[in-house]
Amino acid sequence: MGMRRRTRRRALVAGAAVGHHYATKNAEAAQYEEQAPQYQEQAPPPPEPAQYAPAPADPYEEIDHLAALHDSGALTDDEFAAEKAKVLGMT
Repeated sequence: MGMRRRTRRRALVAGAAVGHHYATKNAEAAQYEEQAPQYQEQAPPPPEPAQYAPAPADPYEEIDHLAALHDSGALTDDEFAAEKAKVLGMT
């Protein structure tokens, strides 16, 4: 019976020591956090992701594509003429 008590007592003492260590450590951390804003510099905001414009399409290929749409009936004559003028920079 004596061994059990001694073992239990040692565990309680060891647990109390560990608990005291963590309490002291947390108190120091809290004290640092109170003082830290005075010394911390704000980090610069992260750079915005670059937005790349797609490479300009080859005007000949674009007009060829528009012609294929026009031939298939997807574009009317007026729509084809307007889009072709945009590609050629006439508008």
